[in-house]
Amino acid sequence: MFETRGLIFDCDGTLADTMPAHFEAWTAVTCRYGLHFSEKRFYELGGVPSHRIAALLAAEQGVVIDSDQLAREKEAAFLEHLAAVREVPAVVAIAREHHGRVPMAVASGGFRPVITQVLRQIGILDLFQAIVTAEDTTRHKPEPDVFLEAARQLGVKPTECAVYEDTDIGLEAARRAGMQPIDVRLMHSDY
Repeated sequence: MFETRGLIFDCDGTLADTMPAHFEAWTAVTCRYGLHFSEKRFYELGGVPSHRIAALLAAEQGVVIDSDQLAREKEAAFLEHLAAVREVPAVVAIAREHHGRVPMAVASGGFRPVITQVLRQIGILDLFQAIVTAEDTTRHKPEPDVFLEAARQLGVKPTECAVYEDTDIGLEAARRAGMQPIDVRLMHSDY
């Protein structure tokens, strides 16, 4: 029987409704580089760090770019839309309910400065004991590393953690970590 002793939340699309703002930022920046990034593909790559998405798109489309530079421009473009970001009520309610009762972390493929600003924007930064981002691991979702590092920082065994996620690759990463995956897309009708 699974006993939950730690909760780990993805950020984008899970705690915060950031995906429309991220897609707008991606569209603006990829156009400047002559890259096509469809909305369908954008959602398929949810949870993958920006520099990896940029490199992948460039390789697929035969365009030579500096993927780190494109990623920086994309994150800056996203921050221009930060005021429009809102919480995902059903998931934030779970985090608020468990605050102070169960160790909790955010584990995201995003970058720390952006994730911190998003959590501050929706008023929940202080709920979490750990924030693990793309800078903290070398392998990214669907690899389990970001979730394993979050469990380590919380001092909880991976097999005693539940992971709230909104993407197929994030749910796969949770399974690979030996954690209980919870698909937040089933909690509300916005997706």
